Amino acid sequence: MNSLHLKIQDEKSNDLPAHLKRNNIVSLLKEKFDFENSHLRIPSEKGDGILSKCFHYSAPDQAKELGIYPFFREIQEMQGSRVVIDGKTAITVSTNNYLGLTKDPRVIAAGKEALDEFGAGCTGSRFLNGTLSLHKSLEKELSRFLSREDAIVMSTGFQANQGTISCLLGRKDVAFSDRENHASIYEGCAISPGKTIRYRHNDMDHLEYCLKKFSSVAGKLIITDSVFSMSGDIANLPEIVKLAKDYKATILVDEAHGLGVMGEQGKGVTNHYNLEDEIDIYVGTFSKSLGSIGGFVSGKSKVMEFIRHKASSFIFTAALPPASVAGVTQALDIMIREPIHLEQLQNNTSYIKKGFFNLGFQVNNNPIPIVPINIGDEALTLLFNQLLFDDGIFAGVAVSPVVPPHNAMIRTSFTSSHTHEDLDKILVSFDKFGKELGIISQ
Repeated sequence: MNSLHLKIQDEKSNDLPAHLKRNNIVSLLKEKFDFENSHLRIPSEKGDGILSKCFHYSAPDQAKELGIYPFFREIQEMQGSRVVIDGKTAITVSTNNYLGLTKDPRVIAAGKEALDEFGAGCTGSRFLNGTLSLHKSLEKELSRFLSREDAIVMSTGFQANQGTISCLLGRKDVAFSDRENHASIYEGCAISPGKTIRYRHNDMDHLEYCLKKFSSVAGKLIITDSVFSMSGDIANLPEIVKLAKDYKATILVDEAHGLGVMGEQGKGVTNHYNLEDEIDIYVGTFSKSLGSIGGFVSGKSKVMEFIRHKASSFIFTAALPPASVAGVTQALDIMIREPIHLEQLQNNTSYIKKGFFNLGFQVNNNPIPIVPINIGDEALTLLFNQLLFDDGIFAGVAVSPVVPPHNAMIRTSFTSSHTHEDLDKILVSFDKFGKELGIISQ
């Protein structure tokens, strides 16, 4: 227990209403850690040139001094729902390993076999000397699984979005992007010569307003995550498809957090809504449900052929290593043939969301295993996260600029590997510290 926590306990405010207790704790934190000035407003001292912002950036040091710094924890071991950090075992709710396949013995064995056969890496890009038979085989499997004409395997999911969008969005084109889309989507939009309009999150009226405003533009691309990685919201794909038809727009859907989580055999949100034929470009990642790293884009053959020859992040990046490709191929096969993993994930998601709701936390009523616990104040969120860790719960934390200022959250995510014993322990910790910090009522 750190000294800051002891001081908060000494405040003798247990009898106060939750909101007053919370306000007192936030005031105490701000005396110790001015997040807004240290992080949101980086000083621009003169004399150090372009590196001035680096030398005067104090937020990490302040958080470390208070014992509430949450980032870059060194994981020494991991098995199922447990990790070992600093020699201490904790239940992790900071993972996207939704189907628990990262350490599946069959996935590991496939990776080892590829490592022995092809070596540690491809030593070149897919464009020239880095395309292995493994890559082509996985692309065929993905195309068949998703009923797409073709697919391209890329080195990361980030590059799949960035490369695809930047090469498709021309100077006279306009992209319409949900404000909560992943950073990789905005990077792709930013480096393209086209124009990007950010519509309000999942607001179809605002999207239609934007589309109508640019109705005379021939090249219109609507881009959305299928599942939004911070909020866990599901995109309104049926309405997006309708608007795309009305305004003659193309649709790109990033199924990073939908693949393996929703739809028949885990095919994603597009399948859940029976809209596969309406989605022009399907982007996905291997770093969530398929337990590895890498990404892919899929669609019509002519579109994929264009991207293969035009996407800089694909052409100028070393190919995905053989062991990763083989592991993903095996994980995809397991996901397709063993629905028990998805069923267990959905059961765990329902159980934990009901538990959080009964404690007084606001959670989304959907089948997505991303469960953000919204706190608001950044320093209070960091403290809450540290108390959870001290209690054996390893959670994720999202503060500005990952989320808007004063919208900080504990981002929890759940897998098929969690047991009900794990989930009950998680709920006990959130209940205890949520009440202690005035986040929920006694």
